Amino acid sequence: MKIAFIYDTAYPWVTGGAERRIFEICKRLVARGHDVHIFSLGYWMNSKEFYSQTNITYHGIKYHSVGNPMELYTENNTRSIKEAIYYAWCVLTRANLSDFDIVDCQGFPYFSCYSSALRTLSKKTNLVITLHEIWNDYWYEYMGKKGIFGKIIEKSILYLTDNVICVSQLTYRNMLKNKEPSNTTIIGNGVNTRDITYLEASDSYCDILYAGRLIPEKHVDLLIKSINKVVKVHPYVKCFIIGEGPMENELKEMVHSMNLENNVFFKGFYDNQLELYKTMKSSSVFVLPSTREGFGIVVIEANACGIPVITINSPMNASKDLVNCDNGWIIEDNYEELAILINQLISTGISSKIRDKCRQFAKKYDWNHITSLTEQYYLDILENK
Repeated sequence: MKIAFIYDTAYPWVTGGAERRIFEICKRLVARGHDVHIFSLGYWMNSKEFYSQTNITYHGIKYHSVGNPMELYTENNTRSIKEAIYYAWCVLTRANLSDFDIVDCQGFPYFSCYSSALRTLSKKTNLVITLHEIWNDYWYEYMGKKGIFGKIIEKSILYLTDNVICVSQLTYRNMLKNKEPSNTTIIGNGVNTRDITYLEASDSYCDILYAGRLIPEKHVDLLIKSINKVVKVHPYVKCFIIGEGPMENELKEMVHSMNLENNVFFKGFYDNQLELYKTMKSSSVFVLPSTREGFGIVVIEANACGIPVITINSPMNASKDLVNCDNGWIIEDNYEELAILINQLISTGISSKIRDKCRQFAKKYDWNHITSLTEQYYLDILENK
């Protein structure tokens, strides 16, 4: 098959759950003999390896820059509408999609779904939309009264194609409140279990680990506030925060104001994903305090490393569907409750039985299996056309 993926950012130059999903599936599809392309903004063009190159091949995937990179977030730490419209225009005017068998457009940032629909009017080309999240009324919390426009646009993309992939049960349930396209399936995110199994743990140990973007909905401030409580019982507790984002300076200032510089350490993003896994293996507990997650891939990654996860009971947090009594804990959105649990876990330690259960759970989400499900979904579309 000749397959195109449409998304404004590209891994590893921009790191996030959607970017990672596309990359992992794409490189495996290439290994299976498919011709795979990604049309995105050219974030690699500022890298040393691919400086100023518009079209590149990386891990066998053919990347095409349809425009120059833009800032993804506004001063208010919300996603830039200007960037989303710019990318959609670039796809509409610069991406030749007519000779592809499958065009898989990521549902967010929405406008590019319309561009992809217009560029796939050819009878040969089949449009798939992959939904990472459906916000519904959360739009009002995110944008205020203007959220009505986001809600309308989000709902309308469900009418562009019958072929829809939802990455989580939560996304599927939220989609059903609007419409159920006739050819809908649920295919989650995954993890490289084979790569992780034989990795040695990092020499740098930490009690508590967070990894992800530093944006408001990740709620990292909740973790820092809880550590401020934990130090009163365990003064030498060590917490690593791996990631970057628009809230980084604000969070660092919070750590400084609470005199937690000897307890909370900001590590930035790792260039090598395996380094993150090594750090996970040397940690006791992973905390994902997000109030909004489309899937929560780090839950699976942490579990694959034998690390249980604490996450938040929020209606927009899909990662809570991945956590049960065997591989972690779900708590309310309360830093004092989080601090109490962290103190208990530091005092009692994490048993080898819990670690084994975490690893067993993660095996169900191996990227090879996720790719097989995706590949078969595409083939079924072509067969039934």
